[in-house]
Amino acid sequence: MERGMRSEVEYSPVEEGLGMRDFWLYVWLRRAAVVAAHVTGLGLTLIISLLSRPGTSLFSWHPLCMSFAYCLCLTEGVLLLSADGSFFCFKSRKGKVRLHWFLQALVLMAAAVGLGFMVASKNVSERPHLASWHSVLGACTLCTTVLQAGCGLCVSCPRLLRRPSSQPRLRLYHATCGLVVYLLATGTVMLAMFSDWFQATVKGAAWWAFLLLPLVPALVVMNQITSAYLPRKKMSS
Repeated sequence: MERGMRSEVEYSPVEEGLGMRDFWLYVWLRRAAVVAAHVTGLGLTLIISLLSRPGTSLFSWHPLCMSFAYCLCLTEGVLLLSADGSFFCFKSRKGKVRLHWFLQALVLMAAAVGLGFMVASKNVSERPHLASWHSVLGACTLCTTVLQAGCGLCVSCPRLLRRPSSQPRLRLYHATCGLVVYLLATGTVMLAMFSDWFQATVKGAAWWAFLLLPLVPALVVMNQITSAYLPRKKMSS
């Protein structure tokens, strides 16, 4: 039964069937895309941190914490498991998984701190909560992040499951939920650029560049997860 399923469904990358020249071009393009995702995530975090000027107000810590959590740690935590190039040179899968967990823990802690500063800032200024699309989508992103962490905990600790045989399917759910979290986070970051604070800080062509930059790592992460986990039926020639 298991052999029959393996013959019908394949989890191979999309480069199968390409010629040698096209194959190497495809590989280098994917590696360049991964490097661009690394640089974009780090660059967005640094620039947003500088623009927010941490310490000038309670709100100033919110962009810093959230960009660190989702633009940097979440991006690196996902790309860490990519075979196309990671800044972390771990040969063992176990080492990558441990670092992945560490980065995801940083996501939760930084997001919780950023949320606390935002709540405190709005309470001091007596402004309503969840009054914009950015805040609503951000709340959904935080809730989904917590659910994703719980799902990952079940994957890493099979003893928590009553049915260990369901762990492979849970891995698929974990990856799919991770993709949803990343897309929600990308949407939240892009909506933040429509806020009064960001539009007053960045204007003109630079604003449009910032608006499009989060799409670079999002496309790379989406391709990585779908290529690794979505089943692909073999094509008969």
